[in-house]
Amino acid sequence: MPGLADAARGRILFGGDYNPEQWPEETWHEDVRLMKDARVNSVTVGVFSWSKLEPEPGAREFGWLDRLMDLLHDHGIGVVLATPTSAPPPWLGRLHPDTLPRTEDGRTEWWGGRQHFSHSSATYRRCAAAITEDLAARYGGHPALTMWHINNEYCTADYGDEAAAAFRRWLRRRYGTLDALNTAWGTAFWSQGYDTWDGILPPRLAHYLRNPAQVLDFRRFTSDMLLECYTAERDIVRRHTPHIPVTTNFMPLWFGQDAWRWAGEEDVVSVDLYPDPRDPLGAQSGALVQDMTRSQARGPWMLMEQAAGPVNWRGVNHPKPRGLNRLWSLQAVARGADAVCYFQWRQSRQGAEKFHSGMVGHAGERGRTFQEVKELGADLARIAPHVTGRHSRAGIAVLHDWHAWWAAAQEARPSREVDHADVLRAWHRALWQAHLTTDFAHPEHDLSAYRLVVVPQLYLLTDAAIENLLGWVRRGGTLVCGFLTGVADEDDRVRPGGMDARLRELFGIRTLHEWWPLEPGQTVDCEGFAGTLWSEELEADGAADETVPYRGGELDGLPAVLRRGRAWYLSTLPEPEALRDLLARIAAGAGVRPELDGLPAQVEAVRRGDLLFLLNHGREPVTVAVPGTHRDLLTETAVTDRITLGRYGVAVLRP
Repeated sequence: MPGLADAARGRILFGGDYNPEQWPEETWHEDVRLMKDARVNSVTVGVFSWSKLEPEPGAREFGWLDRLMDLLHDHGIGVVLATPTSAPPPWLGRLHPDTLPRTEDGRTEWWGGRQHFSHSSATYRRCAAAITEDLAARYGGHPALTMWHINNEYCTADYGDEAAAAFRRWLRRRYGTLDALNTAWGTAFWSQGYDTWDGILPPRLAHYLRNPAQVLDFRRFTSDMLLECYTAERDIVRRHTPHIPVTTNFMPLWFGQDAWRWAGEEDVVSVDLYPDPRDPLGAQSGALVQDMTRSQARGPWMLMEQAAGPVNWRGVNHPKPRGLNRLWSLQAVARGADAVCYFQWRQSRQGAEKFHSGMVGHAGERGRTFQEVKELGADLARIAPHVTGRHSRAGIAVLHDWHAWWAAAQEARPSREVDHADVLRAWHRALWQAHLTTDFAHPEHDLSAYRLVVVPQLYLLTDAAIENLLGWVRRGGTLVCGFLTGVADEDDRVRPGGMDARLRELFGIRTLHEWWPLEPGQTVDCEGFAGTLWSEELEADGAADETVPYRGGELDGLPAVLRRGRAWYLSTLPEPEALRDLLARIAAGAGVRPELDGLPAQVEAVRRGDLLFLLNHGREPVTVAVPGTHRDLLTETAVTDRITLGRYGVAVLRP
């Protein structure tokens, strides 16, 4: 199958979403002049153009797109052509109300925004297929076309009647019989047993708590229905252009998609990434998403969207300080991106996102934003021949599974303060601050490439996943697990003992007596550190090789941390520095060390192929020891033994 290399052709793709239908055509010529000036080589066109392409049912207005595609090709700019199906035109909802999604309390989501489509609507799917078919037929042979972009940021849930019928069909395929469904959902509780498939609905608004297994399956169903929408359009464009890669853009750590499964259906894995420039952990947030996306792609990936300046959807929307856009863009390249793109090219003057920045902002070409974009374009062109196609590798895998996240997010749980994504961020942050690069993996993946596997929290684990972890430890791997792992099976049925017996034996736990969640801001004393968020009343079985006890309170003397052989279990979330130091010690014992010793706290060192990226996430200059002689590809200067990085400075060192 084609991939990102086929679209990039030895370059780092650089550009962004281009919405020329918002501007008079004379502006297009100004746009291509500025694109050339900034070394833009790729733009994404047509994402929200359905009403422009099909202003009334069955009409086709392709003339403007013909002229645009020709213009871009004439100036050497490739086109990622989008299907416009994330923003149906008003006429579709007006004439076909069945295409509009409904919320869990029965309200209709009307046109006037975007993503207002029912993934289960036969009418929507038919109309989406028709516009996709005609786009592929018309532009499949156009020389500007380098990639297809299907829809945009799939995220819409639907609780309406057509979705209910589709949900029942999905459940029939999954369970086969009502008896199997009733068993999986535990419907003996609260008299919920079903005697007919027609009685099953989506988990709509209920008087009290909804069945968590039903909610879990509905989340699985929603991910699958959206994936069906994607693959239907993907298959259309593939039929016309089997040589052109296809993508759709993930959102960062998005709750609603099983991105492991989705990534397997894409030729190019792409993501949108918008860390808050005021967040002191913004760089770590970016690193997490980049590590996850690279792992889903199993190679180079595409940064489909980022902001050149401020966004418009936070309470207070701050611009990026000078140099931060370049730093975070090159961080993505360090962690495997072969495409660095933005939403959007030119900042809109009208509409809901007119205060969301563009590569060309309201200040125009003299504005700081565009000037920094130009500098970044030159940097990317300079390093592209040495970077593209190279892999970033890690000795540590962090395990993550959307099904475990969905199950853990149920309404009735021991503590609403415990959020799967927050725990995941905390563990990744600890590794990042220890200067350890990580991959992500599904718990059933082959883990043989790693020396250390980290499980921040996987409330739900299948039997296959548990056996995978056990086998990996038996083969010499080191495993570190956080609390609330292995509690439930794939149907969200609590395993006997409150944790799978195989895992209890692995960690040296005889009995898990009680969970003791902590109040907001509350800590529990452990020997050498404070625990946060959670604690557990554990009884060790005497086989543990190392324990760290709780001190004081109800859990005094009981183990907060246990190790049996190469398997570690943490029954609390250590404060950030303690978690960092513990994971760094365990990693070193497993043979995993930072790329460079003695790195300053604010400096990130990431290796991609034989290139070493050094990124200063601080505002003050810093000197980094780099033994040996290297060449900085960004400055074309020799570096011997040490280098000084300025504010938000970056070096790309080649031996």
